[in-house]
Amino acid sequence: MVESILPNLYRLQIPLPENPLRAVNSYVIKGRNRNLIIDTGMNRQECLEAMRLGLRELEVDLSVTDLFITHLHADHSGLISRLATSESRVYCSRPDAAIINHSDYWHDMLAYAYRNGFPADDQAMYQHPGFKYGNRNPVDFTVVSEGDAVEAGGYSFWCVATPGHTRGHLCLYDETTGILVSGDHILGKITPNISVWTDEGNPLQEYLDSLDKVYWMDVQLVLPGHRQPITDHRERIDQLKIHHHKRAEAIIAVLRQGPQHAYEIASQMEWDLSYECWEQFPVPQKWFATGEVLAHLRYLEKEGMVKLDRSQTILRYCLA
Repeated sequence: MVESILPNLYRLQIPLPENPLRAVNSYVIKGRNRNLIIDTGMNRQECLEAMRLGLRELEVDLSVTDLFITHLHADHSGLISRLATSESRVYCSRPDAAIINHSDYWHDMLAYAYRNGFPADDQAMYQHPGFKYGNRNPVDFTVVSEGDAVEAGGYSFWCVATPGHTRGHLCLYDETTGILVSGDHILGKITPNISVWTDEGNPLQEYLDSLDKVYWMDVQLVLPGHRQPITDHRERIDQLKIHHHKRAEAIIAVLRQGPQHAYEIASQMEWDLSYECWEQFPVPQKWFATGEVLAHLRYLEKEGMVKLDRSQTILRYCLA
């Protein structure tokens, strides 16, 4: 349950039941006066029990423990209100903190999904794991941004802004040890989902720029939000960039058949899932697939390779 990574730095694998991700890595740093938990798991009983078991094994007192949230997604932030005490600082970026505390976010997301061909179903939002298992209470965040320091257990981290996976995604970097706590910015074996659910921004371009930003940093060990640590971050970054290039090419190939909306395009793509056809995908996986297609369409639109037709209720894309 508890894995020692380096002195005072431990990994807890918090299970994510019925989720292809299987588990989220929560990192616990024990300090002489205060402790730090990096990311939490979803707001569901299985996650809470696993977290409590690990903290008990480490003899961590939550009354002297702060939390650092790499980004807003429920598997990383869902347990904030069940772990933080009145004495805790909860660190998060301003954009992601605002969404965690913004009750209209999910309704806006659902409306945008409908405009992009997602079947009209009021229950679709309630099946999204981010909605089902997110933090339920307002959080008094300590807002941090690029270059801010977070210290614990002899480690002196500074925040690295890495937008893309979310607008406010943050990594933590300790220059002395070369440790990069990467959240969902860099993952091994699996690829971070890059989605967009508004008319604003170009998250795939932001993500690629963030990968370039981290590429030349002196990183000895990446501690990711899922799966195993990564020892060669440059090799993995190269692989991630190739993956997104191929996905963009696959979308262009689908659009050669004619104008289509994002949901239609997603249904024709190849996804690394065990289902035989799109109709078998659970609703949450259709959310993630459609959102990722939208992010790539936005990127291709900005590159002048596809055009967006806004003349009808449902938005459609075609080759430029």
